[in-house]
Amino acid sequence: MFTKPTNRLAAGFAAGFLSVLVFSSGTIALYHAGTPVPFSPWSMAPVPPFGVPQTLSAAFFGGLWGVAYAAVEPWLPARLGWLAGGLVFSVLPLLVLWFVAFPLKGIPVGGGFTAFGMQQGIVLHAVFGLGLAIFFRIIRRLSGSHLSTSARNVT
Repeated sequence: MFTKPTNRLAAGFAAGFLSVLVFSSGTIALYHAGTPVPFSPWSMAPVPPFGVPQTLSAAFFGGLWGVAYAAVEPWLPARLGWLAGGLVFSVLPLLVLWFVAFPLKGIPVGGGFTAFGMQQGIVLHAVFGLGLAIFFRIIRRLSGSHLSTSARNVT
């Protein structure tokens, strides 16, 4: 499956999408259960401008970050290991959120850099990066086992 760049990028999208749904939203659920947070996990509240449910919108953007991860993944694990590579990669989406997305939405840079807000951002993005690496590795292994099984059936 990973012989073609489009397959690698599709796997990255799927890994990022799933990481948001499972790891990031799961962490938000833990926050929500333990502390008052201004957002809920797996929210279906519509997001402007298209009215897409908030969770699906976040998962879509997680998928786009997964595509970026798939592009750099071949050399990240070689230098850092596969799990640490996902963790280090998660810094990039966090910085883009703080310094690009927030100002575009009229939110102060870094969300105002409050202690709780920074901690939430760092934890949620770190969990996303770990989940991204885990799902990408699972998808890679599943596609590899599928390819080796079909190759054995042909010969």
